[in-house]
Amino acid sequence: MTLQNRVLPTGEIIATPERGTLMGNRGILHDDSKTLTTRRWQHPHWVTCVTRYKDWHRPVMQPRNYTELFFLDEPTALAAGHRPCGLCRHADYTRFKSLFNAANGTEKLAEIDRVMQHDRITRSRRQLRHEAEAKDLPDGTFVLLDAAPHLLWHKRLLRYTPAGYGSVLPRPDGTLTVLTPACTVASLRQGYRPVPHASVASLL
Repeated sequence: MTLQNRVLPTGEIIATPERGTLMGNRGILHDDSKTLTTRRWQHPHWVTCVTRYKDWHRPVMQPRNYTELFFLDEPTALAAGHRPCGLCRHADYTRFKSLFNAANGTEKLAEIDRVMQHDRITRSRRQLRHEAEAKDLPDGTFVLLDAAPHLLWHKRLLRYTPAGYGSVLPRPDGTLTVLTPACTVASLRQGYRPVPHASVASLL
């Protein structure tokens, strides 16, 4: 059974057989039949974790336990509004927190989560998107082009698919619709470097 637990850069959660490289947590979003409800989060602490940590093992979507969400890679997780976990990704978390604070004027983790919640969700509970000039966007940012998500990486646009990145286009000029929350884009601009899916290597 293919579960509905894969998060796209657009914020949608779909069912797909392809496995992700990172896992996320927003609280309990499924029912006892492992079916996603209409809820898309329970708390503002949206984290991403490694899929293997020590010898821990979690059966997916257990009743009354948080819903395991999955992402192709870290740029996808950032676009969907998540940040590194402070436990299993402590080094990434420390680096992200420092650069986020420098970019957004925050100090404490609670402030980071509050700012991220403000920048990722509209009042109608949809992904909050913004406009920006292509030349001002750092590597690791997701944008929409022809209604499809693309990753900005090494002065190119890489088209996202659930299995990896496909076609390559030159970075365009002008204004783009940005999927990655503005506060996270600011952190990328400060120097946070997310790790992309291995498929990137064959495209550049």
